[in-house]
Amino acid sequence: MSVKIRLARGGAKKKPVYRVVVADERFPRDGRFIEVLGQYNPRKEEFLLDFKEDRAMEWLKKGAQPTDTVRRLLRHAGVWAKFKAKTSAEV
Repeated sequence: MSVKIRLARGGAKKKPVYRVVVADERFPRDGRFIEVLGQYNPRKEEFLLDFKEDRAMEWLKKGAQPTDTVRRLLRHAGVWAKFKAKTSAEV
């Protein structure tokens, strides 16, 4: 079972709001998920990005693979740099 950290779409037509979720890659985009890590609203002037950094770090340590978009959001929040620093320090 391969676990991904990805976005699940919500909101109204032409007004998307996304949840950052951990899900099995075999499940559909908006289908079943393991855990909700936070939310992302790209429609705000200064886009809203709110998620649980500690839980995201735990899932990354366990081997969950973020999608390209989620990796970009993690970089913006500074979590990706912390993750890379911890993994390189352990090696």
